[in-house]
Amino acid sequence: MFLRDVLATDVEAYQRMRCDPAMMAELGGPLPAAHVARQVRRDARLAADGVALIKMIVVDDAVAGTVTLWRGPDDEAVTEIGWMVLPEFQGRGLAKRAVRALLDQARTEGRADTVHAFPAVTNGPSNAICRALGFSLLGEEDVEFNDQVIRTRHWTLELTRPETGLPR
Repeated sequence: MFLRDVLATDVEAYQRMRCDPAMMAELGGPLPAAHVARQVRRDARLAADGVALIKMIVVDDAVAGTVTLWRGPDDEAVTEIGWMVLPEFQGRGLAKRAVRALLDQARTEGRADTVHAFPAVTNGPSNAICRALGFSLLGEEDVEFNDQVIRTRHWTLELTRPETGLPR
């Protein structure tokens, strides 16, 4: 497994993840294909400009998913991490490895002091990743995503802790 920056040509992979009802069940449902095509072009620009860490998870030359670290639109916003892994690649520990790798990169680059994650309360695997990687659970809250309100668990991880604070 390795991570690479998202490219404008990653439209098919984005659509497989974001237009699929099963993949988007925890995130308010599938997105329109046209929206996703614009989103991948925007994400490729943000990654190329170094504004956000937007990575494709690659296994054996195939895109397995995404892992992203971004900062909100204003100075008061939090730095958030999120990930998705296609069904045929799930259950292999790829998301956990990809999240750990991106957190290591963010720590090395000094991207943030604290990283937040907001998996849906019903998303057992994503909540388990947060727990396994040493995030602290702050509680539950409603978060707006794709024009819908989703009940989430709010996790945080202090990147200023020594790297040993991030379980392997």
